Amino acid sequence: MSALLIENVVKKYGNLEAVAGVSLRVEAGERLALLGHNGAGKTTLMRMVLGLTPLSSGAINVLGDKPGSRNARDAIGFLPESVAFHGALTGREQLRHFARLKSVPAQAAEDLLERVGLSHAADRKIGTYSKGMRQRIGLAQALLGKPKLALLDEPTSGLDPISRHEFYDIVDDLAAGGTAVLLSSHALTDLETRTDRIAIMSKGLLVANDSLGALRHAARLPIRLDVTTSVDAADRVSAHLGGTRMNGQSVYLTCQPDEKLGKLQEIMALGSDISDVDVTPASLEELYRHYSGQQGDL
Repeated sequence: MSALLIENVVKKYGNLEAVAGVSLRVEAGERLALLGHNGAGKTTLMRMVLGLTPLSSGAINVLGDKPGSRNARDAIGFLPESVAFHGALTGREQLRHFARLKSVPAQAAEDLLERVGLSHAADRKIGTYSKGMRQRIGLAQALLGKPKLALLDEPTSGLDPISRHEFYDIVDDLAAGGTAVLLSSHALTDLETRTDRIAIMSKGLLVANDSLGALRHAARLPIRLDVTTSVDAADRVSAHLGGTRMNGQSVYLTCQPDEKLGKLQEIMALGSDISDVDVTPASLEELYRHYSGQQGDL
């Protein structure tokens, strides 16, 4: 049984179809990134999984139960995009309150404060916390009770690079323990190596759903090759390869994925004229733009 099964789900607001026939599944221990521009339908889909927004048609199954049922609520940990807590409470008080609501031992709150790096500020009022610290409290409450399905909407908002790395370490541990993770984020670079599968929504439609490698293969976007030449060889290498010279001893060129090995052989045949080669496949941001058709900012 999948941790989350979404089958041909539609959500309409009058004539507006916010979610248009989306089918998606997340297995236990899987990390799935859900991408899309603002208004693509990601948050609406998450709200339907939570049972907060009714479906117009289709079906959602959360570990064998309907969204909003007691069993489904008990199984889900949720971090919303915008977290809000009582500013007069301390971090410890707020998390212990959530622990009581989830019927979780108070010690779990203490352990999670340590886990998200807030033990040093646990007795400070949340009103004094930075945005990143409030986001850490939000993550801690989502992890209470060891959820079987974690829904994380823009979970790294407000986190610095080190904190984002630590957050994905926690996600890795969750998945290793069998938790299915569905997360939505605009920080695409972080997702390239820290998720198992990428799903992309655009205008309510699911336009892509596969591993990063499979999406790259299907998109056939160009690969960039950056060649560092020996001294005084840049012009000769550029002319031979048909590339563009940059910054003294650098030449760059592009090729299709199935041309990569042949082009590398051609480069290495130049022998001592070549000092180094860097190969850069299409980034997740480029793939996102390709599949979603969005040319503006995320």
